[in-house]
Amino acid sequence: MAERDNSVCFLFDVDGTLTAPRQRITKEMEDFMSDLRKKVPVCLVGGSDQAKILEQLGGEEALTHFDYFFSENGLVAYKNGELLAKTSIQKFLGEELLQRFINYALGYLAKLELPVKRGTFIEFRTGMINVCPVGRSCSQAERIQFAEFDQKNKVRENMVAAMRKEFADTNLVFAIGGQISVDVFPKGWDKTYCLNFIEKEYKTIRFFGDKTMPGGNDHEIFEDSRTVGYTVTSPENTRKQVAEVLNSI
Repeated sequence: MAERDNSVCFLFDVDGTLTAPRQRITKEMEDFMSDLRKKVPVCLVGGSDQAKILEQLGGEEALTHFDYFFSENGLVAYKNGELLAKTSIQKFLGEELLQRFINYALGYLAKLELPVKRGTFIEFRTGMINVCPVGRSCSQAERIQFAEFDQKNKVRENMVAAMRKEFADTNLVFAIGGQISVDVFPKGWDKTYCLNFIEKEYKTIRFFGDKTMPGGNDHEIFEDSRTVGYTVTSPENTRKQVAEVLNSI
């Protein structure tokens, strides 16, 4: 077997890249990633909290399946299964700004007319605030229904525009994340944050993500000068593009 090339790292988004949105990783993708890691270092960066990502990837053991495992854009960082660093948005922003934003977001969401609304509209995480118009407790069918409604009516796009205007005096960033929500975090705390841990370790960082368009939560890291970015459309497309990249290097 050829020796593993430790000069290059393959860095992956989760939803829409390694898995279908909020779904469990398939056995086919697990095996593919395992084989890939024999060839190159494999890292992961997701916007969700660690518990949600691990649920999608099959449990706690998944922490050891990646050279680096970044949840919440890298605010919680693991290396080879061991905790490396953890940063808190609450301590960074302060209670006054946090409450100002949460109060505004709740007021905005209260005025939205959607096909359905469920529960957990604002989720407070270690490194970000996640705002979900339909509510994170929605069923899979309701999730798909909202995603289709959002595509036609630009619910999240309009919400992001309103929040950017309202909080123009702050360092908050608003990005469309996943299938049903918006991620809110301090400037510089997008997925490029994880690059601070790996930029000096690898000569080349190849990033694969699906939300690479402006406003998407993969956009900044996709455009970053420290990465070579690839836009994928599904887990199947991820495997196809990775195979093509491996054949070309």
